[in-house]
Amino acid sequence: PWDLLEKRYEYYKLAIQLMVKALGGRLNNLEFIKGSDFQTKKDYVMDLLKLSSLASVHDAKKAASEVVKQIENPKLSGLIYPLMQALDEEYLDVDVQLGGLDQRKILMFARENLPKIGYKARVEVMVPLIPGLTGKKMSASDENSKIDLIDEPETVKKKINKAFCPEGVVEENGILAFAKQVILPIMQDYEKPFIIERPDKFGGNLEYYNYDKLENDFVEKKLHPMDLKLAVAKEVNKLLEKVRPHIPLDLIKEAYP
Repeated sequence: PWDLLEKRYEYYKLAIQLMVKALGGRLNNLEFIKGSDFQTKKDYVMDLLKLSSLASVHDAKKAASEVVKQIENPKLSGLIYPLMQALDEEYLDVDVQLGGLDQRKILMFARENLPKIGYKARVEVMVPLIPGLTGKKMSASDENSKIDLIDEPETVKKKINKAFCPEGVVEENGILAFAKQVILPIMQDYEKPFIIERPDKFGGNLEYYNYDKLENDFVEKKLHPMDLKLAVAKEVNKLLEKVRPHIPLDLIKEAYP
């Protein structure tokens, strides 16, 4: 429903601002634009029709396959979606589009098809996806697979303690992936080590300035999964402390009733 969509726009706008700020980014050049501000205009609609005359159903379905939910009798909107995301690059006048690896087919669709209607292909930048805490793909419907921005410290600890993190195993390990993609880069920005706290009887604290050393120690079983989990939970909670208190619970209830 459109009223629910509006609340989700408000939620994500606030959440993204808070996350950028929590990572030390500046907000003065950050701009949010609603698709409805330009997607209903005549030129955009005409370009959408042009693209729809060039792209086959197969092309659109392939582009959306990893982003749009695949069901036996899909909605037409799922096929229109890749065309709109491609056109958004032109109408937002962007140089670069950023997305997760799951969007690679849509991003390639944009590069291949925008020139067909007279627009330049953009640079597409993709970032890796972090596995869920359960060892599978992160899912909004599975609370145990993800950390929510409003999770309380004890909830974060419980979820991470239960996470899939077998000793010495790197594949599908969401805890290691979070350390690699989030925690270590932040530590490197501030020139600080990622500290794994351990009692002296277990060898004392460990300090890591790069991910490769951490992974190597984990694979060689010099770093125990529980010690890693406790350290990751501590850093996650430090980040959430800069976000959690600033998201009104009323807004969350309205966006996700």
